[in-house]
Amino acid sequence: MTYRCSCTMILQLGRICALLALFADGASADPDPASDAFLERLRQTQTDLATVRPITRGPKSHWFGYYDKFQFDPTERFVLGMEADFDHRSPTRGDVIKIGMIDIEDDDRWTELGESRAWCWQQGCMLQWRPGAEDEILWNDRNGAKLVCHILNVKTNEKRTVQHAVYHVSPDGRWGLGLDFVRLGEMDRGYGYWGPPDPNRGVLAPDDSTIYLVDLETGQRRELISAAAVARILYSGATAGDKHYFNHIQWAPNGKRLLFLNRWNRPGTKWTAGTRMFTLNPAGRDLRLVNVGSSHFEWRNDEQILIWVNDAYRLFQDDGSAGPGEVVWRAPNGHQSYLPDREWLVTDTYPRGQNHEQHVYLHHVPTGRDVLLGAFYVPSGFSGEWRCDTHPRISRSGNKVVIDSTHGGDGRQMYLIDVERVIGQL
Repeated sequence: MTYRCSCTMILQLGRICALLALFADGASADPDPASDAFLERLRQTQTDLATVRPITRGPKSHWFGYYDKFQFDPTERFVLGMEADFDHRSPTRGDVIKIGMIDIEDDDRWTELGESRAWCWQQGCMLQWRPGAEDEILWNDRNGAKLVCHILNVKTNEKRTVQHAVYHVSPDGRWGLGLDFVRLGEMDRGYGYWGPPDPNRGVLAPDDSTIYLVDLETGQRRELISAAAVARILYSGATAGDKHYFNHIQWAPNGKRLLFLNRWNRPGTKWTAGTRMFTLNPAGRDLRLVNVGSSHFEWRNDEQILIWVNDAYRLFQDDGSAGPGEVVWRAPNGHQSYLPDREWLVTDTYPRGQNHEQHVYLHHVPTGRDVLLGAFYVPSGFSGEWRCDTHPRISRSGNKVVIDSTHGGDGRQMYLIDVERVIGQL
């Protein structure tokens, strides 16, 4: 496996290395110190134009996880979800979750579609509708010690299995991206999968811990870049004991590039010590540094990426310049997605304020206006690895949003927010 890192990028790395100490990892850092004032302003924007209703109920818990994939089918009638028998502990190798589909036009009827033995609380089993397909879904599972990906036609029940786990799928549905899920599970609790121990547990930056490309038709796999290759790129504050891993991969909208996060932990610690975002092409070449200190992100278009860094949502160019980014708006850290018109975003906050609430809101880029959709109380016990982030997911039209939440008192459940009138009237 080879990769190419341009001289321009190395120069830019040297120029910005000093910035690393200024940026904590967004997922664990306390957001903007002015966030209390932000939340007070946000509460004043709450609208009654948005309706919120549960689409799953206890006693079992239901959720979807991350916000970077299709939860709605193309008709926006069926919503995917996962079902678990417990909430407040880590999953073990023997814990099996159910895969299901909710018909939001038929009394939220649940149809069971399968099960998984390869999952985590934050990202589930990568359950999603396959891009470019009307009736196919996919999710990860474990077959013995082997991590695999199932592809199921929900109408015909025809199922086939690809012999590699998948993280994110290309816009045309042909190509899956994957990473070392076992190492991720050991390095960052709540992500990755439990199972056989990481064979590279004692290796700081393995050559065989990679980001890889999978042909979802043939099942063929090709390695793109390794932890060892990325770790060799200099960074500020590096120590001899830094242990590297990958998380969060996402295709660009046109499928011509992909981004990933390179993270590392320090000896004797369990928290992420640093994060860098890179992009490269599907051939594993033209590696570019985008940002140091990245947290949550979303491609705005094929050349720009919106990233929450330090105290704000900032727009970065995918050109290797690794510049400071253009501030779009200042707000606490959240999980952002552009609606199809690219003028509106939906995002959220971590639990904040005296009422320990997660706030889900819309942001209108042209005017800078925020609209609060709801504030959702988080009961005790939902923190750390088994926290329940709302992770707002949009429908194909952008008129509906589904969140995971524990505010109902019956474990983690999914709630549908209809935002069509909000967008249409504001």
